[in-house]
Amino acid sequence: MTCHTEGIRALAPVKWRGLDGLMSVFWDAEGQPGATGYYLSPDPRIVFFFNDVSSQIRMSNVGGGFERHSRPMTRAIYVPAGVPLWTNFTSMHRFSHLDLHVHKDRLLRFLSPSVGLSVAQSALRRPVEIQDVAAIEALAGLLVDEVSTPSKHAVYAESLVGSIVTGLLDIPEHDSEPANGRLTQAQMNKLVSRVDARGDCRLTVAEMAATVGLSESWFAHVFKQTTGKTPLQWQLGKRIDLARKLLLESDASVASIAAQLGFSDQAHLTKAFRQIAGETPAVWRRMQRIR
Repeated sequence: MTCHTEGIRALAPVKWRGLDGLMSVFWDAEGQPGATGYYLSPDPRIVFFFNDVSSQIRMSNVGGGFERHSRPMTRAIYVPAGVPLWTNFTSMHRFSHLDLHVHKDRLLRFLSPSVGLSVAQSALRRPVEIQDVAAIEALAGLLVDEVSTPSKHAVYAESLVGSIVTGLLDIPEHDSEPANGRLTQAQMNKLVSRVDARGDCRLTVAEMAATVGLSESWFAHVFKQTTGKTPLQWQLGKRIDLARKLLLESDASVASIAAQLGFSDQAHLTKAFRQIAGETPAVWRRMQRIR
């Protein structure tokens, strides 16, 4: 695992225990204001915080432009293999957390007999971030006890890890996603229908994800795999298509079309329109009408 931190220090010796195909590590640490961390693991990783850190730590999976892409750290997160994680402390904070590094093959061996290989593979590719950890907090506490002072056979700690994994991962009752990590045609059709039904073609990424029954973070990933665009880039393209239609089929002013489609003003529409269509709305309309 690649790990770089600044401004974070352990307050007590780190406690760890190696098990079959996994490593459990317990930290009691403190982060200074502005402290940062970068983490990249070739294996799936689970981080569980024993206290609320949402107002002190922000996280992002996108390098550069941290402020634009960051969000509050939740009590428990699952980070798929190969997904980077950046963190930043907004204020001094003491925290305790459990790190679980589990080999992908170990997780597949654990999950596949119960849910099938395709569902297990889909679940392991899907990031998870939850704040309500009531369902797994007791399990995490029991595992820390076994990491700190082993008292039972290793199979006990391994079973606790398995229960935490199944309690945290987003495992559907039925596999609604193909194994290649793309949206199905049915999901895309459902999404297009809902966006088209809106007069301004605007939905939040959370609303788009809910439409196809996926978590927001996983939806953003598979949507780009499917379309080659981010959800907001794709949605902007739909809005510009609708602007073209209104420019051709009505005499509405560019300013009124901008307002109808939810752009902040005429200049905002003009800039977005030119980026996609190559001309300003007024010039494009004029060119189309003289053809």
